[in-house]
Amino acid sequence: MASNLAAVAARAGVSQSTVSRVLNARPGISPTTRAAVLAALADLGYERPVKLREGRARLVGLVLPALSAPAAALTEVVSGALARRGFAPVLCTGAGETLSEEAYTELLFAQAVSGAVFLGGGYQFADGRDEPYRRLAERGLPTVLLNAGDLAVPLPHVSIEDGHAAGLAREHLTALGHRDIGLLLGPETHLPSRRWLAAHRAAFSGAAWPELVTRTELTAEDGQAAATRLVAAGATALVCADHALTMGAVRAARRLGLSVPRDVSLIGFDDDPALTHTEPPLTTLRRPVEAMGRAVVSLLLERIGGLRGGTEEMLFDAELVVRASTGAPRRASD
Repeated sequence: MASNLAAVAARAGVSQSTVSRVLNARPGISPTTRAAVLAALADLGYERPVKLREGRARLVGLVLPALSAPAAALTEVVSGALARRGFAPVLCTGAGETLSEEAYTELLFAQAVSGAVFLGGGYQFADGRDEPYRRLAERGLPTVLLNAGDLAVPLPHVSIEDGHAAGLAREHLTALGHRDIGLLLGPETHLPSRRWLAAHRAAFSGAAWPELVTRTELTAEDGQAAATRLVAAGATALVCADHALTMGAVRAARRLGLSVPRDVSLIGFDDDPALTHTEPPLTTLRRPVEAMGRAVVSLLLERIGGLRGGTEEMLFDAELVVRASTGAPRRASD
């Protein structure tokens, strides 16, 4: 075996220890060095170890914290696009809860997947650990992230232009006559919420309007409490930057006995089919799920095929779907 390692090392122009690390899928090897070692293996007629054989099991890990309605829609699009290209998606839910992201990362390596897609996770938070994603980049596993934003790890990602989404909501509500617009955001560490707030403040810079913003955890329960506080503070319209917060705001309006949109207007985020059946049907910011899912798969397959590498961000604009939950603010005399 030592003589085989020496031959491969000499052919690739690297040390025997580097060859060993490549063959055992160890971290810290650049894609260029890995490719040189694998090419040397092929030139010398040696068979790759099972864990390095491409095409053996064309699997792609789909990792997400929870299978919510928006995540399910994206998962369906990504899974279908992968299947049409001959790849089998492996669904990994509960990342960060059932299993840590580090554990899921190691599981993906152990299963010798061809690539991975993360549809949410710790990378969306400023205080989240980036080590799992850094390890993916260092070990050369093709990986694409959804809505990563300011991640300092060289991985491609597909995101919504949060500032544009915030602008659509603001323009719609101000055109209806609203000034007291409440904004429901995730916690201060939530990177997409930071971008929403930055866009909101930039738009209202210099305006003599109150800033009605609440930061809370991304759950329906916390969203309900936050919406209740904003209404008590005088908000005549609520804009939600997350699906769970949207569900909480809908619940708050119902529990407070408010008429929507007569007493308060609501704009949600993500076009969950259930939101079309609320009373009234909810105005919402819809992500282009089909286009985003196809972009995720395109970026991933380019990297699996060695056609492209490194960081790339693809931004998509949300669409404002106007239904019956937004209207002119109630006048004091009404």
